[in-house]
Amino acid sequence: QLQLVESGGGLVQPGGSLRLSCTASGFTLDYYTIGWFRQAPGKEREGVSCISKSSGRTNYADSVKGRFTISRDNAKNTVYLQMNSLKPEDTAVYYCAADSIYLYGSSCFKDHVYSYWGQGTQVTVSS
Repeated sequence: QLQLVESGGGLVQPGGSLRLSCTASGFTLDYYTIGWFRQAPGKEREGVSCISKSSGRTNYADSVKGRFTISRDNAKNTVYLQMNSLKPEDTAVYYCAADSIYLYGSSCFKDHVYSYWGQGTQVTVSS
């Protein structure tokens, strides 16, 4: 059974850092495009970052460029989202998603193309 599990969320003060993990079971992440999405209360889900299958091309939403970094550890079958300089507006439930389609650029922020989703992890940025 293909499954994605996110972890690493929590409560952090503004300016702090968190690292989210997205670990796959039942499939090899390197063969999939992985996207990170977030959804804040009362708002639509939005794409945050993605890493393309095989090539490892990355993309970031303008709101997180320079602060977030996506990376992949094939040995651990895990994709990470390192989040630095966190702001209160980063508060949301963060989800990772996977699909075998090669996606890059803005196409990787189209959530409807992803076949597999994790359960989400809460990130709260507050003093």
